[in-house]
Amino acid sequence: MRYGSLSRPLAAALVMSSLVLTACSEEEEVAPLPENPVQEWDLTDLYATPQAWESEYQTVASLVASLPRFQGSLGTNAASLLDALKASTEAEKRAVQLLVYSTLKQDEDLRVDDNRARNDRSQALLVKLGEATAWMAPEIIRVGEAQINAFRAELPELEDIYGHQLDDILRAAPHTLSDESEAVLAAASDVARQAGKVYDVFADAELPFPTVTLSDKSEITLDQSGYSRARQLPDRADRKLVFDTYWGKWKEFEGTLGANLSAHVAGHVFFAKARKYPNALSAALFDDAMPEAVYRTLIAEANTGLPTLHRYFKLRKQMLGITDDLAYYDIYPPMVSLEKSFPLAQSMKITLEALKPLGGEYTGILSDGFRGAWMHAYPQEGKASGAYMFGAAYDVHPYVLLNHHDDYDSLSTFAHEWGHAVHTQLTRKAQPYAKSDYPTFVAETASIMNEMLLQDYMVQQAETKEEKLFYLGEALEQMRGTFFRQTMFAEFELAIHEAAEKGDPLTGGRLTEIYCDLLKRYHGVEQGVMVINPAYCIEWAFIPHFYRNFYVYTYATSITGAAYLANQIETGGEEARETFLSMLRAGGSDYGYNIFKKAGLDMASPEPYRALIARMNSIMDEMESLLGQPAGETATPPAAETPESGG
Repeated sequence: MRYGSLSRPLAAALVMSSLVLTACSEEEEVAPLPENPVQEWDLTDLYATPQAWESEYQTVASLVASLPRFQGSLGTNAASLLDALKASTEAEKRAVQLLVYSTLKQDEDLRVDDNRARNDRSQALLVKLGEATAWMAPEIIRVGEAQINAFRAELPELEDIYGHQLDDILRAAPHTLSDESEAVLAAASDVARQAGKVYDVFADAELPFPTVTLSDKSEITLDQSGYSRARQLPDRADRKLVFDTYWGKWKEFEGTLGANLSAHVAGHVFFAKARKYPNALSAALFDDAMPEAVYRTLIAEANTGLPTLHRYFKLRKQMLGITDDLAYYDIYPPMVSLEKSFPLAQSMKITLEALKPLGGEYTGILSDGFRGAWMHAYPQEGKASGAYMFGAAYDVHPYVLLNHHDDYDSLSTFAHEWGHAVHTQLTRKAQPYAKSDYPTFVAETASIMNEMLLQDYMVQQAETKEEKLFYLGEALEQMRGTFFRQTMFAEFELAIHEAAEKGDPLTGGRLTEIYCDLLKRYHGVEQGVMVINPAYCIEWAFIPHFYRNFYVYTYATSITGAAYLANQIETGGEEARETFLSMLRAGGSDYGYNIFKKAGLDMASPEPYRALIARMNSIMDEMESLLGQPAGETATPPAAETPESGG
């Protein structure tokens, strides 16, 4: 999923659900898929025309402006509290749908100024919504837990629909300020997003992307997508040229980008102090009631598991036939090539087959989505890059943006994003809007689960040893990129926030130094596993997720949970499947950490992470067997001592 730097209402918008579908039971046949699937979404399901959007915008703006009329009434009686919650929820639901349309319309073609302006207006409306309701939480807290609970007992609707939301507000009492202060902080949220917007404009549009001439005399422009393709080139000299040129260009802006990221971090630290949190990490995790132990255990266990990562790098070096030092630019090319195409129709069929272990209801929702005009599948000029699912329009189905290139990576991305879509649908069917904002902690598990089931299916269906090695290698690369790399990012993010909290200046040069130390440790420079050119340590400036607020760790925890649950589903049958589907149906009815614990996973303990490391070693054992060498031959000595703080 693609995220920007968003306020809480906007962030919530990215994970809300949509239209109820008629799902298939276990016995029902899934309708045949079209041979020529619809390739572009139909936004008229949201609004018939841009003029209809404009009319709704004016209506919702009036609803938002009227919300302060409830101020002072929340403690009057149960009915007054319910009326206020219903009004604010309705305004939010409709404002979010405005955002969905404007975002999708904008991302069809980023060159159209009118579409960008419409999106800015919808985001600004959500800021106004935050300002118009900033008084509600403080007032509920002043009414007091005893009176609020009495109201909940009197009106079951308050408990059934808004119970978790009320608990969440009351839990925040120590960090909730006066009405005036809350209004100021709500207004300041727009200012806090500006550094992220600056990054987006610079990285997507205004960075002077260089062009390089490759060994075959072809030229390639190293924009975001060009770099992603070029770093996988088979020729090492080409890859080195790409890295030297690309990171050399980013290095030219080290000071500016350092100041920009430093300003973003300073905003996090400011809001944490204003709300009386002990630190920025605690503040970021509070909304999800996530124990800091989850974040810090993740970092500690990833560091403990570095020998497995280093083993993978040694296997990669061997399979690529590299005889001198493995370099940082050797990470991305596939260890085995695969000359197979996966066009959209085939990607649909394979995904449905691979996900059959999740049952008929799950595949029925997928089938309905595939037959509908829910996705924008192929690249086109001006279209937003990457891929995401946007399911925030509660009364309408989710939408999926892809940039499908008919390769295996596109197939894997396809399965991933549709995992988010099915999660959205299952939540929508089970939960009211007020409980449909499912935690990101669970969201990525749902989508990565799809990727892992796809990997296992493709290994089973592989026709040759080389094809099987390809899929196994892709599974290893996913664990490197999603577990180890994202944890390295999480450790960097923690380090720079802790530095800011101590008053240390975060210049571009200092950010590069902190990142370089982590890059070398994770990639085994001291152990002789890899060499890293210090010029590549500017990579931190390229990572958009650093303009989120302690978000990247959820990728690493999610792949950990997905690995555990995929194994349970493949070996445990119907009971394990129902446990997983219950996680998805839970939506926002509980906190992500608790939802995981109900599924048998305590993410604050070392065990889930060690199980993931064991899976990674098992895959390498299988690959080494296919290569005709003893299992564990590429293993490395024990890791160096794990840092205590993770910073």
